[in-house]
Amino acid sequence: MEPDPAYFKQAAARAEELEQAMSVPGAASNPHTFKEMVREHQRLRDLLQAADDLRRRRQMLADNAELLADSAGDPELAEIARAEKAELEAELPKAERRLMELMLPPDPDDSRNTILEIRAGTGGEEAALFAGDLFRMYAKFADAHGWKTNLIDASPSDLGGYKEIIFSVEGTDVYKTLRYESGGHRVQRVPETEAQGRIHTSAATVAVLPEVEEISEVEIKPEDLRVDLFCASGPGGQKVNKTESAIRLTHLPTGLVVACQDERSQNRNRDKAMRVLAARLLDLKRQQEHDKRTTERKTQIGSGDRSERIRTYNFPQNRLTDHRINLTLYSLDQIMEGKLDDVVGALQTRDVELRLAEQMGNVN
Repeated sequence: MEPDPAYFKQAAARAEELEQAMSVPGAASNPHTFKEMVREHQRLRDLLQAADDLRRRRQMLADNAELLADSAGDPELAEIARAEKAELEAELPKAERRLMELMLPPDPDDSRNTILEIRAGTGGEEAALFAGDLFRMYAKFADAHGWKTNLIDASPSDLGGYKEIIFSVEGTDVYKTLRYESGGHRVQRVPETEAQGRIHTSAATVAVLPEVEEISEVEIKPEDLRVDLFCASGPGGQKVNKTESAIRLTHLPTGLVVACQDERSQNRNRDKAMRVLAARLLDLKRQQEHDKRTTERKTQIGSGDRSERIRTYNFPQNRLTDHRINLTLYSLDQIMEGKLDDVVGALQTRDVELRLAEQMGNVN
């Protein structure tokens, strides 16, 4: 598909318009609006640069063809021209793909911070330990990318894992990177409590929710909330609070329930609980919208359904398998230390391929 030159003229005009708007005194007084302008401006600059790069490479290839035609009587010059031609032809598809990727409509959720919810599934204490391992894996991955993690709420298990743990991740393109982690994660390994060395299979579910930047993005009426206060509790007497600082919010229209007891302050627990509730409501709204789109399941990596098994972690074989893209890596030990880039990169690449195919009308 050859892009319309008018498209790039419009992009250049919009980039110039944004530059002028950002240079106006007081433009940064509204941080949210200014951030959106900066983000859009950068995307347009990257787009225009990619278009220039593709034009330059095509021109170099055309010039090379002329040089090759003129070098018929000079074997040495012809050999150089043929080598350059091969190099340019190898680079051209990458430049075309890069441009097409940037022409895809940006997802407004990509730049959002994220709330992750990890819950132990089947497998008892072993599932809870696996949930804890997943939390540490994501925390190390976030740290390697310079992102900030904040614990929102947790229900520890007796052996040191988590029945449930909820935390936020803040940074650049967090949701864009972590969005594919939603679903069922299965683990196969020998539990520490297994005396006979038998391999057990257990599971945990991960929910990745784009965080609401402003509570006003979703409507939460006071009359739709039931607020329950209770005393915080913790393992071994730790963090036990004799005052009713823990809070439970029930959203009556949807039945969604959020509890938070990590903070000693009731107000802070309420703020955290409201953040999670808002993210869940936004996620529910998006899921309902997705269900109405007939092409949605053709053009995304998985459905985001928490019950969908997306990945298996086989410890005896040091193997990770992502079932959505048939990816198998024998580096599970490194992945569990937060080195998820190869997995995430493969998922992002496949997602772009599907979206490009849809845009060009080639979806089967």
